[in-house]
Amino acid sequence: MSPLNRREFVAAGVAAGAGLVVGFCLPHGAGTSKQAFSPNAYVRITPDNKITIVVARSEMGQGVRTALPMILAEELEADWKKIEIEQAGASTLYGDQGTGGSASVRTTWDPMRKAGAAAREMLISAAALTWGVPRSSCAAVEGNILHAATKRQLSYGELAEKASMLPIPTDVPLKQSKDYKIVGQRLARVDTPSKVKGEAVFGIDFRMPGMKYGLLSRCPTIGGKILNFDDKESRKISGVSYVGKISDSAVAVVADSVWGAMEGRRLLNVNWDDGPNKDLNTAMVMEGLKQAAGKKATSLYSAGDVSKAAGRKVSAEYLLPFMAHAPMEPGNCTAHFQGTSCELWAPTQVPQDCRDSVAQALGLDPDNVKVNVTLMGGGFGRRLEHDYAVEAALVSKAALVPVKVLWTREDDMRSSTYRPASLHQVSAVVDGAGWPVAFTHRIITPTIAGQKGQPVPGGVDPDLPDEAAFVYGVPNVSVETVIAETPVPLGWMRSVYALQAAFATESFIDELASAAGKDPLEYRLHMLAQNKDQDISFFTTTWHTARMRGVLQLAADKAGWTKPLPAGRFRGIACFGCFSSYVAEVVEISMENSAPRVHRVVAAVDCGQVVNPSILEQQIQGGVIFALSNALRAKITIEKGRVVQGNFDDYAPVRMEETPVVEVYAVPSTEVPTGIGEPSVPPLAPALCSAVFAATKKRIRALPILS
Repeated sequence: MSPLNRREFVAAGVAAGAGLVVGFCLPHGAGTSKQAFSPNAYVRITPDNKITIVVARSEMGQGVRTALPMILAEELEADWKKIEIEQAGASTLYGDQGTGGSASVRTTWDPMRKAGAAAREMLISAAALTWGVPRSSCAAVEGNILHAATKRQLSYGELAEKASMLPIPTDVPLKQSKDYKIVGQRLARVDTPSKVKGEAVFGIDFRMPGMKYGLLSRCPTIGGKILNFDDKESRKISGVSYVGKISDSAVAVVADSVWGAMEGRRLLNVNWDDGPNKDLNTAMVMEGLKQAAGKKATSLYSAGDVSKAAGRKVSAEYLLPFMAHAPMEPGNCTAHFQGTSCELWAPTQVPQDCRDSVAQALGLDPDNVKVNVTLMGGGFGRRLEHDYAVEAALVSKAALVPVKVLWTREDDMRSSTYRPASLHQVSAVVDGAGWPVAFTHRIITPTIAGQKGQPVPGGVDPDLPDEAAFVYGVPNVSVETVIAETPVPLGWMRSVYALQAAFATESFIDELASAAGKDPLEYRLHMLAQNKDQDISFFTTTWHTARMRGVLQLAADKAGWTKPLPAGRFRGIACFGCFSSYVAEVVEISMENSAPRVHRVVAAVDCGQVVNPSILEQQIQGGVIFALSNALRAKITIEKGRVVQGNFDDYAPVRMEETPVVEVYAVPSTEVPTGIGEPSVPPLAPALCSAVFAATKKRIRALPILS
């Protein structure tokens, strides 16, 4: 199985119509005792009344181990307090298990509902048969089946064996949103207690008997290779048991302790062939973007004819750097190679890709590679890669012991994949009143999918159409892309191209509003006044101007947009849609020593039905802080073919003392849930830069602000 686009599983789910049906039905009793009731891959009920819900997505802080079981428990009519959660490893039972594209709830909403409803209906049938009464006289209530006429009841556990003998229904009734008892509630996250107590097992925490620790010395130059190495001094370190070449660009040191492996690596003498990129630097990368801008572009979206629009032309260029994911838990994976099989304990967003890549690297059948998915301390797209899993497997095979391969923070920063740099050429033709009659956005950026060898149909990265969506009601629009080349390794990072597109689009809209002498909120609302739908074919998304207008107005109202601010305070606003969701944000700042100090961010979101409002708030707040760090300081630079930044001293996130108050408001909705992990990221930077302009009258057209 080749590495997938981070959202290909979304398209696959849509193609299946009803959702991820691949793993929906299981043979009765598959993987359980005969008395257990397991009508599908997601739920298991045992005679002792234990109800287990299986989560097939990876938990990296976004709350899926709580939100997804809530969906199933709702339809099952289960007692939430008695639910147990089980993390699925890599399996064929659930379709694609990739966790990305803010799609966990969106793509499992229907499968989880149908799984719970099917189990519920079978339990009702089992009770009716037991009592010899009509099914219609029985009802499921909080983990029991009740017969109101005789006041009899049986627990799900008591009915498990009989229910397991019944045929699995294929067309089950689903609840209406007005009848929800669990979905929509602020239930506590199931993983919080173990994390507070220090009992939760992240990938970096995992231990097993006989395990050793491995660190790799990787070529510091992009695309470089090993010439030779001398391990004489490394082997003198107590506990070092193995030193060896693992790939053309990495040497592994294995020891009994992390410190031993670190010391062994420090003393390792490697001669590197710096390769073709030894002179590469950031200036060359940026010059490459400017040169690529002259190439023929490919259309992402168009309306009308921008070439025929008459009026005054306004234009601007925006520039964004490479950025690192920088999750708090650096890369790691534990592998135990056992000759004909291998077992992994991996903090991964793509367990199936880990399985398949490891199988290929070891020459094993994928069925002989078991992947256990651990908790992870942040992902942000970095764990869509599986280099750390392949490394661990190869080191375990070479050292003939279970090995946990660890990346240091510097490893994670300098040997990673990066969100691509991009250049944006934006222009508009405005009429006498300052309203745009034409809008053009040319996006010049490398393609992540293309660099990874995936299809780029028509010269368009498959993520771009959705992530660069333009929803304003301008009669003539052209959004197009030009692919630039870069040897810098690329990866999907939280909100990916949407962050870039939003910064350019929304910053330029703000410039147009200012030039027209109009309020930036009213300017946007005017362009969204006409209800209009725009279909994006790849992500099967239909964008509605009315919904974008709704989040803009809600954010503005909650922020008190029309009310005067205290002296020295300024604010900006922006909105954007991606992953089928709509977000608007108002950022309130003051200026301290010529730098913005963010005091308050008000975010409004329309993501359809909210499963758990508390988790929604946490995701939006986390996204805002992530985006603020990126906007203020995040920048990866290249010198002599090497990444310069190495730790949080020169790639600094927002500190607690810099963190603003973040208020979150959701538009009430019964629409199908859409993405929420990433959509809060794109509007932050343009809203912040809008506030800086309000304070200083200076435009920021390149990030980071404090570069």
